[in-house]
Amino acid sequence: GALARAAALPAGDVLSGGPPFGTLAALVAGASAVVSGDTGIAHLAVAHGTPSVTLFGPVPPSLWGPPPDPRHRVLWHPGPPGDPHARTPDPALLRIGPEEVLDALRALGALDAPDAPHDPLPVSR
Repeated sequence: GALARAAALPAGDVLSGGPPFGTLAALVAGASAVVSGDTGIAHLAVAHGTPSVTLFGPVPPSLWGPPPDPRHRVLWHPGPPGDPHARTPDPALLRIGPEEVLDALRALGALDAPDAPHDPLPVSR
């Protein structure tokens, strides 16, 4: 909720508790790009061919990452394997910075040039 408010998203665009699977799949399919951890949403993006940036931490992308495809970017800082079910974020995951994510989105063509003003990404309905 706090992130949605900070991004000035309309209340109708915030699906608290998660949308039904069909709605989630439609959102992912219609998105300009998807940024997520190594979760089901990342796999949905690959299945729909939606450009994606997937953040990896405790588990390397060689285990669960997307197949080689120019529509998908993987961000990972190698380190010792961690516990994907830990109660705290893995240190390797925390080393991924916002600029890396923005650079990956730019490489996918999902953002303007680096010197252009950045508006929030549109939310698909």
